[in-house]
Amino acid sequence: MYTPKSLVAIVAALALGATAAPTTLTRRQNACFVVGSTTLPAETADSANALASTVTCGTGTTIGNVPDVTTNGVSFSDIDFSKSSSTPLQFALDKFATADPLASTDLATFQTNLDLYTATEAGIRSEGGNLAIKEPKFFLAFQVARIKTAQGVAIADPGQTVEHLLGKVQKNAGSADKGLLSQVNALATKLS
Repeated sequence: MYTPKSLVAIVAALALGATAAPTTLTRRQNACFVVGSTTLPAETADSANALASTVTCGTGTTIGNVPDVTTNGVSFSDIDFSKSSSTPLQFALDKFATADPLASTDLATFQTNLDLYTATEAGIRSEGGNLAIKEPKFFLAFQVARIKTAQGVAIADPGQTVEHLLGKVQKNAGSADKGLLSQVNALATKLS
């Protein structure tokens, strides 16, 4: 028996030319890195779906049961903060430093690294795992926003601005060494 909710889903699917109503499971199967059964927050699910066609999964794992993800010739295992003896924020500051002048930094490299962290975070969330990855992920997003700003690339999404992402880094690395947080705050003022 169809409920009104399932009927709406079927009608919507048929209107879009699908042969069956889409399910969360079907969409998630496209993202090889979403290995667990925990429901992802909407923003994380959207990111996972967007990356599903460009990120591939290897046979090895990195954090938890999440496979080692690769895109643009780079693998998460190449930039995995969890293998470092440094704190997540110290690792991020060291590993994901920008060039001077900032505008000369390779935006594509930073975006690739961010995509790998975003995919791995989705996998970790799908398993209900530890989210220490958010510190370096938000730092990478912050660096991408800084680079875009320096290169004159418009940032339409208010959630992806330097100022907003600085807040995300501060929130997620709140227990980090104050000296490290000061370094991040200083970077927010260097946008050229």
